[in-house]
Amino acid sequence: MSKQVAIYARVSTGEQTPDNQLQALRAVAERMDWQVTEEYIDQGISGAGGRDQRPAYDRLCGAIVRREVEVVLAWSVDRLGRSLQQLVGLLSELQAKGVDLYLHQQGIDTTTPAGKAMFQMCGVFAEFERAMIQERIKAGLHRARAQGKTLGRPRTPTDVERKIRSARQQGKGIKKIARELGIGVSTVQRVVHESRPSVVD
Repeated sequence: MSKQVAIYARVSTGEQTPDNQLQALRAVAERMDWQVTEEYIDQGISGAGGRDQRPAYDRLCGAIVRREVEVVLAWSVDRLGRSLQQLVGLLSELQAKGVDLYLHQQGIDTTTPAGKAMFQMCGVFAEFERAMIQERIKAGLHRARAQGKTLGRPRTPTDVERKIRSARQQGKGIKKIARELGIGVSTVQRVVHESRPSVVD
């Protein structure tokens, strides 16, 4: 039974053309007897951008979520994204929806047993990357505490808190206080909330 496949191509500048990518991937689909349902092309768009900056890629991800395709064909892994985080997100979505991936330059085809094994290895490396990021964050927080740095949001100056309470006692609204003092509404709300007397049953 012929598989329903989608082709994704991307070039970084307007002067470049995706024709070579498309021609090679169409030939693969024809050789494998796969039916190309749609071609998604981002032209003149960097791979460093997120989904919101790559409209064709965003539509492809939507098709994957809706399981409208069985295989995604791309010229190379760097056409899909320029960061491991982006690639991990796509791989996770593909695996979750049971959609296969064909990467022409890397020779990866997850419709085959060898390709599926490579897919699983990608998942292992993705988990490793997440663990490393968490470790770096923890190490950074520990180092900051050891150096006596205060973590979290900076404390609102005492004189500003006093002005907020005074303005509130005069019956001024939270938005008006924030506007007059040039501070955020959330800051005023926090100070007002902290100023309320505790109710004891």
